[in-house]
Amino acid sequence: MNATLRRAAVALAASAMAVSLAACGSAEQAGGDSSDNAEKNGDKKDGPLSIGLLLPEDQTARYENFDRPLIEAKIKELCSDCTVTYVNAKQDASVQQQQMNSMITKKVDVIILDAVDSKAISGSVQRADDAGIPVVAYDRLAEGPISAYTSFDNEEVGRVQGRALLEALGDSADDGQIVMMNGSPTDPNAAMFKAGATSVLEGEVEIGKSYDTTNWEPGEANKNMNGAIASLGKDNIVGVYSANDGMAGGIITALKSAGFGELPPVTGQDAELAGVQRIVAGEQYMSVYKPYKPEADAAAEMAVALGRGEDVTAETTIDSPTTKGVPATLIKPVSLTVDNLEETVLKDGLYTLEEVCTPEFREACEKAGLM
Repeated sequence: MNATLRRAAVALAASAMAVSLAACGSAEQAGGDSSDNAEKNGDKKDGPLSIGLLLPEDQTARYENFDRPLIEAKIKELCSDCTVTYVNAKQDASVQQQQMNSMITKKVDVIILDAVDSKAISGSVQRADDAGIPVVAYDRLAEGPISAYTSFDNEEVGRVQGRALLEALGDSADDGQIVMMNGSPTDPNAAMFKAGATSVLEGEVEIGKSYDTTNWEPGEANKNMNGAIASLGKDNIVGVYSANDGMAGGIITALKSAGFGELPPVTGQDAELAGVQRIVAGEQYMSVYKPYKPEADAAAEMAVALGRGEDVTAETTIDSPTTKGVPATLIKPVSLTVDNLEETVLKDGLYTLEEVCTPEFREACEKAGLM
C-alpha cells in the first residue's frame, strides 16, 4: 500500500475521536438551511449522488495527501455508487468561481467547498443555492447561503499556539519582543487563528511586529521575517508566532540567515512532515495537529445527507457574516511537540517512523527517544 492510501486509512483512534466529538455538546438535530434545500430538491433521493469537491490549493501537503483521499473514501463507504468530481483551485479565487459555476452547470447534487476567498465565492454559493444545490463549507467558513460547515475550532487553534509559545518562552518572555506571522487575509480561518493567539499573547509578551501573509506563502513569510529582523534587531526577538508550518519554514530560513546562534521558539500548524522533522531537530518548537479524518468524515456525512434531502446532524451551529445558524461540527486541535509525536502523528498513522526519521534526522530522532 502506498503512503497516500495508507494515510487515508487513518487509525481507528481518529474515528473514535470523531464519534466522541459528534456526541458532545448539544448534539442537536440541525434543520434550517438543510431543510430549505430539501424542499428545493423535492422528495428525498435514494439513488446515486454526484458530489463536487473543491479544494483551495495544492502547496500545503494536507489537501492532496489527506483531505481529498479521506473525503473520497468516506463518501464511498457511505454511498458506494456515488461519484465525486474533484477540482483544485491552486490558490486562485477566480478559478474557483469558475469551478463552482461548472459544478452548478453539471447539476451535481451537493458541493463540498473549501474556499480560496470566503467573500469572493459568495456569489457562486448563492447561485448553487438558487439551483437547489446545497453547499457544505469545509475547513473555511465560506460566505453565502451554505447548508453546513465543518472545521476545527479555529480560535482554539490560535490559543493553543499562543499558549505553547508562552510556555517555550518561560521567563524570557520579558527579555524582548515576538513577531506574529499571521495567515492570508482572504482566509477567514487566519483571522480566527490570529484572534485566538492574540487573546493569549497580549499582556504577556510584547508584539514587536505583526504581518498578514499573502496566500500563506512561505516566501512572503521569509521576506517579512527579514524585515522584522532588520527593524527590531535580532537580539530583541525572543519568539515567533507562525500560523502554519509552511510559513515556519520560511521564517526559520530567515532566522538562520540572520545568524541567530540559538533559534527562538517558532510555532506552526498542520503537522506537515517537514514541520514534524523540524520539531524533531529542535528548529521549530511546535505545530498544531489537526486529525483530518474526523473533519473529512463529517464533511462526507453532511454532503450525503444533504444530497439525500435529509437533515444534517451537527453538534452546534455557527454564524457566518451572511448566514445565521449554520449546522456545524468543530474538531478540537492538539498541540504537537517533540514530547508527544509518538502518541499522536505516529500512533495515528499520519506518518511512519521511517518517513520522519530519514538519515538526515536519525540522530535527532534517537535523541528524542523515537528510535
